[in-house]
Amino acid sequence: MGRPLIMRRMKQQKTNYKKRERLLAGRRDFVSVHVSSQNVSAQLLRPNLGGDISLASVHSRELTSFGWKAARKNIPSCYLVGLLLGRKSLSKGIKTAVVYTAKRSFNSRISACIKGIIDSGMEIPFSEEVIPPESRLNGTHVASYAKELRSDERVFKSKFSGMLNSGLNPEDLPSHFLEIKTKIDQSIQSESTNKASVTIGEELK
Repeated sequence: MGRPLIMRRMKQQKTNYKKRERLLAGRRDFVSVHVSSQNVSAQLLRPNLGGDISLASVHSRELTSFGWKAARKNIPSCYLVGLLLGRKSLSKGIKTAVVYTAKRSFNSRISACIKGIIDSGMEIPFSEEVIPPESRLNGTHVASYAKELRSDERVFKSKFSGMLNSGLNPEDLPSHFLEIKTKIDQSIQSESTNKASVTIGEELK
């Protein structure tokens, strides 16, 4: 990587080269989370001097394939993206990783995503103190807020128009979250079973 490109990325605050150097020296797979104005994406990457290698990735749009009807960048969806990334990584035999935030500020959405990865069964060194409480991870706080606004129909419909248009009552978000979480677990388990069956079948040929 040429010096002009390095200087430009430093000025644009896209890369923290001290963190980057430690990452390359450690030679450990790492998780990178990016939250945009509408979505969240997470990747498991392997550091490489010639360019990081993507081992697994999940975009919050993928949650809709499991039936997710809520926003794609709220804390519950960030957790689910992390859970799905962790399940995918484990299915590929990758069990450990570290968190790399580069120049991005660490926030509750990123920590929710990391919590999902940890709950999938992956090992990631991380402080439990920065993880949002369970009530925020599963959307209970949203349901409680929706219940408070229920008496004012105009405000209620304005605040939760996205979920309502998708056919989801915001007060049902915690149960909806649990439903999607279960589907993710079952989907990955089913994929693992199918792969095992194919392997056995090939061995018997």
